[in-house]
Amino acid sequence: MDILFIHNNFPGQFVHVSQAFARRKGVRIFAAGGPTAKVRPHVTLAAYRLPKDPPKPGHPLAERFTTDIIRGELAAGAMQKLQREAGCDPALVVGHSGWGETLFAKDLFPNAKHVVYSEFFYNWKGSDVGFDPEFPEAGLRSALRVRTKNAGMLTSLVAADLGLSPTEWQKRQHPEILLPKIKVVHDGVDTVAASPKFNARFQVPGGPELRPRDEVITFVNRQLEPYRGYHIFMRALPEILRRRPNAHVLIVGGDGVSYGRKAPDGKSWKQIYLDEVKDRLDLSRVHFLGQIPKPDFISMLQVSSCHVYLTYPFVLSWSLLEAMSAECLIVASGTPPVREVIEDGVTGRLFDFFDAPALSELVVDTLARREELAPIRRAAREFAVVHYDLARVCLPRQVALLDELLGQRMVNGVVRAIEAPVA
Repeated sequence: MDILFIHNNFPGQFVHVSQAFARRKGVRIFAAGGPTAKVRPHVTLAAYRLPKDPPKPGHPLAERFTTDIIRGELAAGAMQKLQREAGCDPALVVGHSGWGETLFAKDLFPNAKHVVYSEFFYNWKGSDVGFDPEFPEAGLRSALRVRTKNAGMLTSLVAADLGLSPTEWQKRQHPEILLPKIKVVHDGVDTVAASPKFNARFQVPGGPELRPRDEVITFVNRQLEPYRGYHIFMRALPEILRRRPNAHVLIVGGDGVSYGRKAPDGKSWKQIYLDEVKDRLDLSRVHFLGQIPKPDFISMLQVSSCHVYLTYPFVLSWSLLEAMSAECLIVASGTPPVREVIEDGVTGRLFDFFDAPALSELVVDTLARREELAPIRRAAREFAVVHYDLARVCLPRQVALLDELLGQRMVNGVVRAIEAPVA
């Protein structure tokens, strides 16, 4: 049996599930992806390259859909290459619909079962767009842009047999008529690797070596940008450091943009909000680490005294679940889908996203009461292990859903056909 995975940045969210099927006897795994796709063991990959001069959209509102179509056509070419050169004939196609690569998969493989990873559906009201008054959206024109932004994802989901979303809130952002098609299953986190370690150490480059007994505030973004609350965090820092003179702050994240708009005048959001508060900061205790290797990231979480997580109503970050798994004390914005995993006072502590003084107060109080609040740490890890453990919860559920779609199931390590019920 052949299975095809489609992801712009393969393997992305499919890193574990693709390998789970690759370990099965008689299964061949193929993948189609973009320029950043990576070769994985036991996977035959075809990656496309973007044209230097892509076609221009005929209308400004069609810009996103035009880009999706370009990627979809290029991905279709990569899939045809897999057909032609490797005989790829998938019974199952699993793809991420966010960049357009899945647009034409159903046309190429009409007899296959199709699954799309429906990570996020954009809405004009009630989620990320227009959430932050510091970055207002401009009326009807912006609403129309949001609607057309979903065109590629909608096309793929309508053609698919099944959609997968990582959280209930992310699922509910989709149109109601499509909700019965979408199942909720998270990608999962390695709760063994991300576990507490009493003798952990983290060496700050050019700075101190930190241990769990030290006062360490951690903050993580893929990119340091407003979508993940970097501006609010930086505005809270001066008061936190003034009142906690021994605290060190570890900030992980790049200088670019992953989700929101670009910073003005060729600057970075990182520098803009650092410049806003740096005259009130002891910069010897604020450490910008950039993007760090995963083992270092885990070590950093293991020495954290207080992990701060903020986000617009948007995609839930893996890093929050990993911090919970590492038994960090979490201070987080009370935005969806954070509330699916953080219950205030039980698995973490919540505050209003925009209230920087409240964030300062909550972090200061958390640092002062670390021992008293230890039950929250333990509850956070227990919640992560029970609901989001990769090996025991999420991956088995992913595999079971795909097996069910294929009309089969795993019994004692052997794949069996699911017998139809007798009438």
